[in-house]
Amino acid sequence: MTWSARLKLDYTRSDERCVVFDRHEGPLRVLASLYPESAQVCHNVLVHPPGGLVGGDALHIEVNLAARCHALLTTPGATRFYRSQGKPASQTLTAHAAGGARLEWLPQETLCRRGAIAENRMSFELEPGAEMIGWDILALGLPASGEDFDHGRMTQTLALNRFWLEHGVVDGADRRLLDSPLGFGGQRVLGVLWCGAGAALDSSRREALLDAARQASAAHSLHATTGCTSPHEQVVLLRSLAPRVEPLMQLFSAVWALWRPLAWGLPACTPRVWRT
Repeated sequence: MTWSARLKLDYTRSDERCVVFDRHEGPLRVLASLYPESAQVCHNVLVHPPGGLVGGDALHIEVNLAARCHALLTTPGATRFYRSQGKPASQTLTAHAAGGARLEWLPQETLCRRGAIAENRMSFELEPGAEMIGWDILALGLPASGEDFDHGRMTQTLALNRFWLEHGVVDGADRRLLDSPLGFGGQRVLGVLWCGAGAALDSSRREALLDAARQASAAHSLHATTGCTSPHEQVVLLRSLAPRVEPLMQLFSAVWALWRPLAWGLPACTPRVWRT
């Protein structure tokens, strides 16, 4: 049996409150809206009750933010792609933010198990004046349990407006990519954290974001496999490789906590689900 599920989230402003209207088909839901910091910032946890995806499953998430809305989206646990008998399993996210909106896309990691055939597609459209902070963390196999990703395939696509597009395929049979020093160097967890905007980031703000990420990375155990760049005036990227999820998540959370006040003048407000 396969699952096909859809979730659409529309964020609007009601007076000074950011509210969400959600519609779903199949086993993909949003928990109650939470406001741990203010009425202007809506926190939502996305839940997939089956707990993972197998061949033939497809999840579709659509997020729309009206002007001046601020939404933080996360998940209660990892998104798991399990072994497939031949069909791909997919998760597709499309998000659109109007001018003045802020989006934080901060899910827990994606786990691609041995033998999975997985597709993870993310597309973000930011109008001028809209900004976002997001991350994507991918674990191949089960590094903590010694399960190697020695067969299977993971296809990743990440797009931000028209200036940043990444598309890659990780095949478990490609040992040069997985183990070579010119590839992942034996690391099985890889991630990217970004701060992006619908218009050029002010140069001083962009430099402040770069400096904060570089200082945090230099003091972290992953400093040798981490780098921060700004390949375009509308985005700042932090990339890292790690042997396990926990140190990479720790680093990304620390940098997010530094970027939030620098980018938006807001202190970090850690989602409660991260602490359980």
